Amino acid sequence: MTFIRTLLGDIHPKNLGIVNGHEHIICSPPYWVEKGEDDLILDNTEKSLADVLDFKMYGGNAIVDATAIDYGRNVEEVANISRLSGIHIIGTAGFNKSFLWKAKIPEHLKEYTGEYETFEDMIEKKSIENLVEMVRMEIEVGLEGTNYKAGQVKFGTGYNSINPLEIKTIKAAVMVHKLTGAPVHSHTEAGTMAIEQIEILEKEGMDLKNVSFGHMDRNIDLYYYEQIASTGAYLSFDGLGKNKYGPESNRINAIINLIKMGYINQILLGGDTARKSYYRSYGYGLGLEWLLKRWIPRFRIECEREGLDSEEVVNKLLIENPKRYLTFKEV
Repeated sequence: MTFIRTLLGDIHPKNLGIVNGHEHIICSPPYWVEKGEDDLILDNTEKSLADVLDFKMYGGNAIVDATAIDYGRNVEEVANISRLSGIHIIGTAGFNKSFLWKAKIPEHLKEYTGEYETFEDMIEKKSIENLVEMVRMEIEVGLEGTNYKAGQVKFGTGYNSINPLEIKTIKAAVMVHKLTGAPVHSHTEAGTMAIEQIEILEKEGMDLKNVSFGHMDRNIDLYYYEQIASTGAYLSFDGLGKNKYGPESNRINAIINLIKMGYINQILLGGDTARKSYYRSYGYGLGLEWLLKRWIPRFRIECEREGLDSEEVVNKLLIENPKRYLTFKEV
């Protein structure tokens, strides 16, 4: 069977529709909770739902929630938002970058994770086989003891560095993909270390056509992009609207150049709207509507100026590419 796995069940890829490829909908990351960083805590179901409904109002159909266990998921509430909004939400198994693992594991999770003090302690002390089984269960049974299954596996690395525990989670992600057929998403801190991640993935026998590399817009470098795209992997431009990292023209020009280089089928889009101040309903920010309401209309104009068929391009980036990436492979 050909399927995409959402929190509310498996769907046929043709029913996925327009996708925001990277968001965080409800999350209380233990690392940021311990540091009192309230802006990074999204904990109001009503407000998160309001933004999801904004996305739907402008034509959105699906959102990839990239929140792993170490980033403070609230699986039940996100599933409830999917149910109330009618938006397909794809959950995420696996892990994020290692500095988040310094945080203590919340008490309510210890029955699920085991009696470890921190996520770092858990990842270090569990065998790789145990980590693989834990993540596989998130894909095939349910997240954190619920019946809501994840639709992708995640791993992450730090800024210009990959430490041994991060390598352990990369290897675990590959093994889970081989067991389940789930797509694999990489967190690259500020867009760095994708090439080094690829070297590890290839050594472990990963088909890069099933991997997306996140935060590519944080490291705008066409040579770097081509090294990644030439493997068949997806490049995720998932920080759209974050002008503190550079003007929107930089991101748009990079995407258009990639398209001209022949990589139209390997580009994904998202917002990574992971702060109260980014959400319309929490902090009067751009919100989840912005991708479809503001960014896509401008992007269409820029594409036409460069001689590209904007209808074809937008269809690829918002519908066809995420549909292909999120579809489970036969194992």
